[in-house]
Amino acid sequence: MVNRTHNFIIPALVAGLLAGCSGGSTTPGAAGTAPAMTAATVGSATTWTSAKWGGGGYVTGVIYHPVNSSLLYARTDVGGAYRWNATDSTWTPITDGIGWGPNEGQFHEVESLALDPNNDQFVYMVTGDGATSYPAPKGRIYISSDRGTTWTHYDLPFAVGGNDDGRAYGERLSIDPELPSIMYYATRQDGLWKSTDSGHTWNQVTSLSSIRLTNGGQVYGTQQVVFDTSNRGTGTQTWVMWATVNPDYAKAAGLTSSLYESTNGGATWAPVEVPSAVSGYYIPHVVRAADGYFYFAFNQTGGQGRPGPGFVYKFGGGAHGGTWTQLLSTTGMGVGGLAVNGTGSTTRIAVGMTSWSDSSKQIQVSDDAGLNWHEVEANMPHTSDDCKGWIEGVTIDPANRDHIMHIHGGGICETTNASSATPTWSPKVNNLEETATLAAVAAPAGAPYKLINSAGDIGTWLVSDLTTRPTKGPMNWWSSGNAADLAWADTSYIAATGVDNANGHVVKAFWSGDAGNTWSQFASLPTGGSASSSQVQSVAVTSRNNLVWAPQDSVPSYSTNSGATWTQTNLPAFTATWNGYFRAYRLAADRVNPSKVYAFDSGGANWSGQPGKVYISYDGGHSFGLSGMWGAQNMTPNGWGDTSMVVNPNAEGDIWVTDGNSLYHSVNSGWNWVQVGSFASANGTMGATKVALGKAQAGSSYSAAIYVEGTLNGQWGIFHSDDGGVTWSRWNDDMHQFGGNAVMVGDWNTYGRIYVNGAARGLIYSN
Repeated sequence: MVNRTHNFIIPALVAGLLAGCSGGSTTPGAAGTAPAMTAATVGSATTWTSAKWGGGGYVTGVIYHPVNSSLLYARTDVGGAYRWNATDSTWTPITDGIGWGPNEGQFHEVESLALDPNNDQFVYMVTGDGATSYPAPKGRIYISSDRGTTWTHYDLPFAVGGNDDGRAYGERLSIDPELPSIMYYATRQDGLWKSTDSGHTWNQVTSLSSIRLTNGGQVYGTQQVVFDTSNRGTGTQTWVMWATVNPDYAKAAGLTSSLYESTNGGATWAPVEVPSAVSGYYIPHVVRAADGYFYFAFNQTGGQGRPGPGFVYKFGGGAHGGTWTQLLSTTGMGVGGLAVNGTGSTTRIAVGMTSWSDSSKQIQVSDDAGLNWHEVEANMPHTSDDCKGWIEGVTIDPANRDHIMHIHGGGICETTNASSATPTWSPKVNNLEETATLAAVAAPAGAPYKLINSAGDIGTWLVSDLTTRPTKGPMNWWSSGNAADLAWADTSYIAATGVDNANGHVVKAFWSGDAGNTWSQFASLPTGGSASSSQVQSVAVTSRNNLVWAPQDSVPSYSTNSGATWTQTNLPAFTATWNGYFRAYRLAADRVNPSKVYAFDSGGANWSGQPGKVYISYDGGHSFGLSGMWGAQNMTPNGWGDTSMVVNPNAEGDIWVTDGNSLYHSVNSGWNWVQVGSFASANGTMGATKVALGKAQAGSSYSAAIYVEGTLNGQWGIFHSDDGGVTWSRWNDDMHQFGGNAVMVGDWNTYGRIYVNGAARGLIYSN
């Protein structure tokens, strides 16, 4: 449930745009499935599938279509958007086929969804990240007329914060239910904006405020627009509407309330006085019931998981105003999610309780319009205990008030018997994959598992069946996995490093001698190990009990007793490149002769002026010397996330390295290096950033299939070679680029299968 602003995703610094936007581009192709292309064009990766986990990240909104209650969508903070498929009870990813390129990973971050109440085919999605900076990169609006199968996008003239604080608050994008071509967007920095052409162009609603927030850090801005629906069926613009405003924007703009009303289609706005008890509070959600009454969630502090005081109020009774009635208050716990079903005295209200101060409260429900409240989730039966934290969104099924869902830091949970004395709760995350793989290593054919997946928030897991959730890992609670390796000739022995998030965010490392059935924690950590909390690190296992660990910003150390003691290697210490920009040696053990260990220093950053270098050890990683003569000392300097190194397990001394610009190959343990292919940075994309090896095609001239992500002859993508790099073909296609991949691994069991992490879209593999 961490605020994952992954440092390997490099946002596109979109230039400032006028309100006229830049126009649209259409992206055809069924979600999750590439259009059929010839092998000469894209190789053989015609479909991609998610390895099973289920959830794993922060779902920030669940939205029913306002008329068709069988139609349900979900948005996530870093993993795109999904549509519910009731026929097989799975989520369908609707953003996989958009074709986000290497500089577009931030558009996986969905800040708001909106559905046309008059046409259930239309979906509108606002994406982007970066509203915490100023000037901030601008967002995009994506428009689909076929429920998310194909999309057209338009650039927006304002910043969007899909992964910023308060990202699970009410939908910022609102569609006029009478005239859907009119839309409003409540921005974080720039006040309220309006479109009159279905989102193609936008103008600021200066009648509310023309102020732009210029401070850095978390900003909340305006929040939500709610329409009066008393003119339903007229087909004319809705004239009466309300807008909520968060305290940071209200203060900067000189606004006197957190709630404003317009009775003339937004031409002018008047403040609506809120109760003094919640003056200056955030409004995570506001719901207008069918009888015209409003229900408000107020919280003193902003952002997910924040404590109270928090309140729920009912408002209405007048022509354009009315009275406020307090329904619920809390001190330690915060108030976040809010849903309402029904009208009158039997109105059902469900409230999500945030923070952690009271374990007896998660979902509070009233069945009498707020007169009485009871708990329906905490201490109730759960098929999984992963339903807690960051409950900033709650949804009641319009067709079944006993079906309540809520979001949380690990996905979605639901009950279908909310009226029971003991409601039963279960995850609703089948095929909703938002895990963030930070590192992965594939096992040799015949091993009892296919690969080891180290991921943020969920930890390290051994994957043996891609269609079922894995069960073997060292920390099966809220944790992060950062690096792992195995003994190639003894796959029962594994070493893994990570962070125990649930118990103080402490760095821990483990080893298993029985293929992950049992784990033992390292008795000690090497120099720099206790501070190595990021994925910028590596581990190389040479044999049972013997390993080398390269923590972030530290000299690697080796252990001959599974981490009981450590000794530093003689590799050079780093000089700083930039405060907070982590650097580490990338380690790899030779799989044929494990007495050889290779270490790659990428230079730390492209501005470091320190060329990339490869080092070799002949004594199992205890001592190293500079490798080779040509190439190994003059590679282009780049950061950890833009470089890679892999060894061919079928040949001793066979090493491949990408330095962010070029692909290098050595067949003699790094003594000589050859630049392979025409990979080179061009057109704003980097040359060769990732290289992976996998099972060779039968009869091929080289003992491994090669996959490279980068730019070849001016085209960015994933490329593939079966002949040692003599010839190359495109492996993926333009519709399935996933925003670039920080991790790419080849499979040793199945030819043509690679695993990529798809900018926090889980672990996706090619078929």
